[in-house]
Amino acid sequence: MNGKRVTVFLLTLLVLSLTLLSASAVMAQSTTRATLVATLSGDKEVPGPGDPDGAGSATIKVNVHKQTVCYELDVWDIEPAVAAHIHVGKSTVAGPVVVALDAPTDGSSDGCATGVDKALIRNIIRHPFQYYVNVHTADYPAGVVRGQLRVISD
Repeated sequence: MNGKRVTVFLLTLLVLSLTLLSASAVMAQSTTRATLVATLSGDKEVPGPGDPDGAGSATIKVNVHKQTVCYELDVWDIEPAVAAHIHVGKSTVAGPVVVALDAPTDGSSDGCATGVDKALIRNIIRHPFQYYVNVHTADYPAGVVRGQLRVISD
């Protein structure tokens, strides 16, 4: 009887260990890459407002191991864009730039920023609402449209 208990105990430990190992791998993956989105509008600009007719969308794919921030930006009903960025700042704050993006001068842009600090990417994944995308025009140098990031997948 004692031998059976030891075997059951060891098997239980093995199953628990494998479960924890597998959960750790999933958690590690979810904190190393993610797809984030933002819906951009002029009324979200701080200090605002931005262009009341302006709108847009951003899809951001981040990868800690590759140190990349890849993006697709689309904007409409604004003058030609002159700059675009990811900033750190809650929805009520105009924060500093953390990643420069190509301006969607003709309404859209895409690309990848490389060599991005791993700690910054991890923080964006863990706290997306503390970051936002905004686009700038000559008429709205502080920002024409803006949207806070949110994670949609990893």
